[in-house]
Amino acid sequence: MLGSVPTWVTVLQLLAAGLVGGFCALQWLWWRGEVRPASAAWSLAWSTDMALVLLAGGLFALTTPGPVRDALVYAHALLLAGFLIIAIPATRAIAGGPRIRYWLWAAIPLFTAHAVLWWVPLERYVADHDVLTAALLLVPTAVVVSYVVAALGRIRLTGFDSLLVIAGAASLTLFTAGVLWSDHPVGALCSALGSIPLAVGIELLALNRLRLAQDEAARQHRMRDALARLANAAWYIKDADALLLSARDEARTILGDPSVEGSLRPIARDRFVSELYSADEVDHTARARAFLIDLAQIVSAAAERYQLSERLHTTAFTDPLTRMPNRRAVEEHLLAMLERANVERTRVSLAYCDLDGFKRVNDSFGHAHGDALLVRAAEYLRRAVADLDAHVGRVGGDEFVIVVARAPEDAHLVAIAREIREGFVDRHAGSRPARLTVGVATWQPGDIVDTDALIRHADTAMLEAKRSRSGFRVFDRELRQRVEAQRHQRTALEHAVADGRFTAHFQPIVDAQTLEMVQVEALARWQHRGRFVLPAEWLDLAEESGLIVPIGLEILRQARRALERFQMPVSVNLAARQLAEVDALEQIETAWGGAFWEHLTLEITESALIQTSSAIPVLSELRARGARIAVDDFGTGYSSLARMSRLPVDELKIDRSFVRDMGTDRGRGVVRAIVALASTHGLSIVAEGVETPVQLTALAEMGVTRVQGNFLGRPAPSLPVRGPRPATVRTPARRPVGVPQPNSAQDDSRLVVPRTV
Repeated sequence: MLGSVPTWVTVLQLLAAGLVGGFCALQWLWWRGEVRPASAAWSLAWSTDMALVLLAGGLFALTTPGPVRDALVYAHALLLAGFLIIAIPATRAIAGGPRIRYWLWAAIPLFTAHAVLWWVPLERYVADHDVLTAALLLVPTAVVVSYVVAALGRIRLTGFDSLLVIAGAASLTLFTAGVLWSDHPVGALCSALGSIPLAVGIELLALNRLRLAQDEAARQHRMRDALARLANAAWYIKDADALLLSARDEARTILGDPSVEGSLRPIARDRFVSELYSADEVDHTARARAFLIDLAQIVSAAAERYQLSERLHTTAFTDPLTRMPNRRAVEEHLLAMLERANVERTRVSLAYCDLDGFKRVNDSFGHAHGDALLVRAAEYLRRAVADLDAHVGRVGGDEFVIVVARAPEDAHLVAIAREIREGFVDRHAGSRPARLTVGVATWQPGDIVDTDALIRHADTAMLEAKRSRSGFRVFDRELRQRVEAQRHQRTALEHAVADGRFTAHFQPIVDAQTLEMVQVEALARWQHRGRFVLPAEWLDLAEESGLIVPIGLEILRQARRALERFQMPVSVNLAARQLAEVDALEQIETAWGGAFWEHLTLEITESALIQTSSAIPVLSELRARGARIAVDDFGTGYSSLARMSRLPVDELKIDRSFVRDMGTDRGRGVVRAIVALASTHGLSIVAEGVETPVQLTALAEMGVTRVQGNFLGRPAPSLPVRGPRPATVRTPARRPVGVPQPNSAQDDSRLVVPRTV
């Protein structure tokens, strides 16, 4: 097929080969991209083969007859056959088409036969060998052209596709002419120029495909960027509908489809489904549809996250029963109001409301009734402050808080507290109504912004209202001074415990008939600023703070030393808080020691003995070791006669209030009853607070065996001295009191002979 051609044809072939080779480099870069489509690979193979065909044709004219030229002719024929064979899979990859297996089986054997017969001298065996050679080229070419026509018939041709078809038709025409006129100079010219139109068409198509691939790659990058922007925006927008609009706008911009719309709808269990679609039913590519799906998934996932975040926030800041703000929400709101008021120079008030009778309702009618009571109280408080700039929340079991921003004057606050108190009378749970006790505290401009202090002051005012039974109380200057005094006293009390400033003073307990000292009671005294402070001034604070435990243990240790020093049985008071400790028995044993329990009397108040459930086993164990248990202030508590026989008690101490009323029939009747009760249960009796000879004589006549009081001896740090003997009581001769005396502080087991007091 190759022959002598003009020089310009050779130059044109070489230029076309170089141009196609350059395009092959671009197509190789395209194929090496991220997507690597099959069309790019076959286009590269097709273009490479075409470049080699043109190069072989151009080099043919530059060579002389001989083996090199024969090799070029043969290579040109093989490359041309390869180009035609590659056209089948390349057409399927670029434009689609039927399956290529049978078409290749029809074309390849014919081209192979032509290549084999090239080396056979057909003119010796076949008369019309030129016809056979032409048939072996044209028939497979017709097969290839038939497949291309069948493939293109299935698609809608674009402008570049039509150009490629025209170029292919031109090349096919020139190729056919070259085969048919192989012996004519025109045939050689047609063969030389036959590949150029198709090469130009292929490269134009490849350039167009390369441009489309670059556009698609840039589009994919924009899609990824849009997905990243939308995913980042999902953490800041916090609104699913607004996020859906952003996704819709991104899709319209990237896809160039202004008809894209979006929808978001909830499904079961706080799940959401989102969808982006073309309202004009534009047929988007598979990648574009995947992009729309990805955008929709981001929106639906964000909507579910927003829903979950809202539920968690509601759970964290809302009381589940009353649907009110909880303690955390109230504290945050209060802090915000205080900071705003600090700028505006306005007042902020806090009303602390406690529901009286809630525990009784829970215990008597069950928790369901208690919950219903809390709901009614919450609804009432919402209505009560509806006209105020107020925030209501539940901060505890039966405790509510009202934060009033831009609070009015104190007189108005008192009126509000009174209305809250008097407006809620709940009689759903029995004859005794449940009511609200209100304490009000106010933050003034210039005060320190401290939410805890304001809540604490309002709580203190509420507790004072409970104590005084007034129902409401404002934290005023008087209450503030009292709180400050209690705070200073507590600090001083803590320092006193740490510095060991508590001392035991001892008051005698004497025989009512002989006035002989038979025992001493250890009483705690606080050395503060050069004076001894009586328990009446600090006992409640010590019990409330828990400092009564180390104080009681210290007095017990000093009582043990007094036993050794005075050779006299001792009595020590135990607080209910001491018996409530987990290791109460170990603490008492450590403070007293391991011996002489029979010379120790432990006194506990009647109410503590009944109300402290852990007291009975501890006292029973101490009693088993030999200690005596006395009920202090007997008659003022809530014990019953039926329980007295079951309690670990050895002694009853008549309260001083009954002794003080000995001049009345009522007082004497109460004492007789206590004496009769003690006699029935085999208990000993001690009367406290004896101040006059008349009281002493009357108690002795009623059968009280032992008494104590300032008349008989005041508490002192050393062995007390008995007071003057009354003339109305005959004193017999003194007798020795059998009390063991330790031989040394190191050996508690060795005793000496008792001595006379």
